[in-house]
Amino acid sequence: MSRADLDFAIRMRKPPDLFELRLDHLVRIVNELENKLSKLHEPLIITARHPQEGGANNLSLGQRRDLLSRFLSQAQYIDVELRSAPALRPLLKLAREKNVRRIISFHSLKSTPGSRALRAKARAAKAHGADIFKIATRTDTPAQLARLIDFIMEKDADLSVSAMGIGKLGVISRILLACCGSALVYGSVAAATDIEGQMSLEQLRASGIGTKQK
Repeated sequence: MSRADLDFAIRMRKPPDLFELRLDHLVRIVNELENKLSKLHEPLIITARHPQEGGANNLSLGQRRDLLSRFLSQAQYIDVELRSAPALRPLLKLAREKNVRRIISFHSLKSTPGSRALRAKARAAKAHGADIFKIATRTDTPAQLARLIDFIMEKDADLSVSAMGIGKLGVISRILLACCGSALVYGSVAAATDIEGQMSLEQLRASGIGTKQK
């Protein structure tokens, strides 16, 4: 998410299975980023997050499309929000043609929707060609966390899901959801993070969560 994160990632002796590039945060150093990517020796997820789902720098659809297109050839995964998938359909099609896997994501920063709404979003993500449906929702209460656990336990067998909570129960949500089969487990490369409930890679490893959950 920053130049410091990038430099730290390059120096890591024991990197994670994947690095996620938050292009919306890195937009001001894209030329530098392009020159340094060869030093990251693990596959990449690229995303340029929508401003209403936590994206930085208030980027327009066109700006986000250009960033994703620029780095598509260097990615193993591209992450596009469900709300952006219709407008970015040509880019998702190009990703498929280039064998770049597609993550269709949904971020609810204020609540966790009910199970019916979550299943509907998963179906919509699948219709847009998702290889993985990523969902991150607010988990401040046991009821919110329970809805997220129920969703991943009852998910469509044909669609991989990466689920995580943010908020007061964010940490325990990530551990529990990993145990329930979350396809990808996200953590920050360094200790500090602005995402409430997100652990560092070191903390994830200390918790006993495996890093080979594909």
